[in-house]
Amino acid sequence: MKKVMTVFGTRPEAIKMAPVIRALTEHPDFEPVVCVTAQHREMLDQILGLFDIKPDMDLNVMTHGQQLAGLSSAILQGMSEIFAKNKPDIVLVQGDTTTTFCAALAAFYEKIPVGHIEAGLRTGDIHAPFPEEMNRLLTSRLATWHFAPTKTNYDNLIQEGVSEKQVFITGNTVIDALLQINDRINNGIYGDEATLALTHTERPFILVTGHRRENFGQGFENICTALKTIAGNHPDLDIIYPVHLNPNVQEPVKKILSGSNNIKLIEPLGYEAFVALLSKALFIITDSGGVQEEAPSLGKPVLVMRDKTERIEGVGSSVRLVGTNKETIINEAEKLINDKVHYKMMANIENPYGDGKAAKNIVDILCSNIIN
Repeated sequence: MKKVMTVFGTRPEAIKMAPVIRALTEHPDFEPVVCVTAQHREMLDQILGLFDIKPDMDLNVMTHGQQLAGLSSAILQGMSEIFAKNKPDIVLVQGDTTTTFCAALAAFYEKIPVGHIEAGLRTGDIHAPFPEEMNRLLTSRLATWHFAPTKTNYDNLIQEGVSEKQVFITGNTVIDALLQINDRINNGIYGDEATLALTHTERPFILVTGHRRENFGQGFENICTALKTIAGNHPDLDIIYPVHLNPNVQEPVKKILSGSNNIKLIEPLGYEAFVALLSKALFIITDSGGVQEEAPSLGKPVLVMRDKTERIEGVGSSVRLVGTNKETIINEAEKLINDKVHYKMMANIENPYGDGKAAKNIVDILCSNIIN
């Protein structure tokens, strides 16, 4: 039996790693070990509880006002000690966070093979998103197995010189997690937070999320001004905005959007509550990478407040890039609100990111490459 250690530290990683942990647990040839860095403490803990994940070890590295250099140092040192002590046969990391890169580097130092889940995403700009794009590139140089969600991601890795024997198209595990939680919600099985979130959905609404550091400052002011205009144009429509706790987000949002009758600024949501709102929304305005993958599975068009995205598969179909340009955000939103044909065209696109079986695909590939 091979010991497989999954390492993650943020809410998005936890959501996408949860189906993999479940698939490893159900497989007779693998002994799963769960390690969290707690790069984001509170948001991570919400997901651990939702998916009933009990970490075997926890670095608990989060500090107030943490900087990338200090965070990287703490994760690298902590993971090196954990790997030396526990000696896993395989390390699995997910995505593009500081945890992802530093855990992969620590595993490399211990000569432990690394599997990179959600490999091959690229914008082509090492500063957008920052530092995630570089984290992806560096992790790809360290990984032994690359689990690419789509053919586009596969092609990116092959073009960078990764052997085709090491790259596998699996779908994205976020779809596995999303469908699991959405099934619970459809069956009326959800907690108090989701119940409370659904009380905001009496009227048609647009769901908004935003947190990208490259949008801080003028970008967020433009976004908020656009949202205020959309709300003013459509008093019969609500905008629901779970506001990220970062002061760079809170300040412009509250300054510009507080007091608008049909804009509901609410506390950040746990994943279950967010999926509940996502399933009811008319469409989504976001700068999140994960939402670009999740929303099409539920038939929701997405306006992405970024100029570049590493998730290009949906662009031009279910996804539109609108950046932080006020006029572009307003115009694209108005088209979705007023043009039923345009809305239907964007909403009825088959999701390119998978069918909910990505985690099983990953574990089966590991088994055939390691055990057999």
